[in-house]
Amino acid sequence: MPEAMRAAETAGETQVELGLNAAIVSVREQQPQILVVRPGTVGSGEWDTLPFGPFSPRAHRTLDIGLRAWVKRQTGLDLGYVEQLYTFGDRGRHAEPGDIASHILSVGYLALTRSSGEELLGSHWSPWYAFFPWEDWRRGKPEILLSEIEPRLKVWAERTPLPDEPARPLRRAERLKVGFGIGAGFDEEKVLERYELLYEAGLVTEAGRDGRAAAGQWGELPELGRSMAFDHRRILATAMGRLRGKLKYRPVVFELLPPEFTLLELQKTVEAISGTLLHKQNFRRLVEQGGLVEPTGKVSTETGGRPAKLYRFRREVVLERPAPGLRVKAGRA
Repeated sequence: MPEAMRAAETAGETQVELGLNAAIVSVREQQPQILVVRPGTVGSGEWDTLPFGPFSPRAHRTLDIGLRAWVKRQTGLDLGYVEQLYTFGDRGRHAEPGDIASHILSVGYLALTRSSGEELLGSHWSPWYAFFPWEDWRRGKPEILLSEIEPRLKVWAERTPLPDEPARPLRRAERLKVGFGIGAGFDEEKVLERYELLYEAGLVTEAGRDGRAAAGQWGELPELGRSMAFDHRRILATAMGRLRGKLKYRPVVFELLPPEFTLLELQKTVEAISGTLLHKQNFRRLVEQGGLVEPTGKVSTETGGRPAKLYRFRREVVLERPAPGLRVKAGRA
């Protein structure tokens, strides 16, 4: 055993374990859905969790293989598109009061799957806007921002920072402008920044549950979105921001669509993920000029109106362009 490891054991330092978490996204009836489980893990209570499990280097040759194995075991789902997000390692993620167990580092993943209506084991699909209701602007600026979030964040911005608050290059009001667009434009990709501001201000359930001092400065608060166990809502926020950004430079949206689709179905899927409405003719011009799709020669009669042309993803585009995505502009005030 190396001398450093022996010294750490002698000093009683907490050991580290590696976990794997998956934010699995699908789109059903024009709503982005996230796959959640309630595995009954100690400390999780009744909170929703993302599929997760420990990485076993003896059983899993790679992290990716380990993730797919855990998802299959917990949900019965075989994953397709998967990409690594980030490593989450804040102390307290899985800790209980007086807990001296191993510290958990979790590698978060984004996974995309098509809606197929299959039965799942011990899991269910939940709308991701149930966890982040302030992120859906398809019907205009969400009321929860106007009535609950922005007034409290403005109060928080004027408060004296707590003694243990780290120094930051931007003042609180400046961070609100960047994250929530208060006094500026709203950037749909900054999902994680917005959640972390709410957590730091003590406005989400997780902050109170984790014993953050800022949470004690408020009275009774409304439920600002459905909470999750551990830091799984933070992982989900990271996945949402990554996917929204990636729509613009990679054709990942087609991982969420059937092999054949109408242009309206494509537009509604992009709107669901980005949380904004798009101009129909501008969107179609962008798709066609970008060479992302090609007609199949068939039509769909399930549109409720005139038959609509069916298209498929034109795979050659990934060889023709370095960043073949949908550079749509959000229509937010």
